[in-house]
Amino acid sequence: MTRRPKYPLRKLTAEDHQELERLSRASSESAACVARAKALLAVFQGHSYTGAAQASGRRSGDAVSHLVERFNQEGLAALTPRHGGGAKTQYKGGHRQQIVELAQQGPNLESDGVSQWSLSTLQRRLRAQENGDFSTVSTYTLWQVLHDAGQSWQQSRSWCKTGTALRRRKSGDVIVTDPDTEAKKN
Repeated sequence: MTRRPKYPLRKLTAEDHQELERLSRASSESAACVARAKALLAVFQGHSYTGAAQASGRRSGDAVSHLVERFNQEGLAALTPRHGGGAKTQYKGGHRQQIVELAQQGPNLESDGVSQWSLSTLQRRLRAQENGDFSTVSTYTLWQVLHDAGQSWQQSRSWCKTGTALRRRKSGDVIVTDPDTEAKKN
């Protein structure tokens, strides 16, 4: 005879049951989410935690126990994977928004010395702020934040002056100027 579970599954609402059924058959969801939904449905159908783990393709009944406890507290949000390791996210919410807003403002030519942001000049500006929130921000963190916000720096030729380009010729390097630069600015 098995012992009684420490965290029994709470009563499922009709919406929860329907969503778990849908997730357990979904091919477009992550494998972890599908396996968790299958494990919860197996527990709901009366299987032990070990049996539910086997039914969902997992090994550990303890993991199912933790999943049931989390599901009782959070509901369907317990199915989505959380942070899976590595360093904790240092800059959240307001700090991320502050970085994106500064990047959208553009640099000050006099104080920053550039007319377009690069990750290193953006880093320098953030590290120079008085409050010290960004004293250790890296260019990789800035790239991640801006990438998550839908911005891409790989195609923005911010290191080139507008209207001029350095071209390599057989005779040597030549600076080529676009004659229509002023017309394009207007």
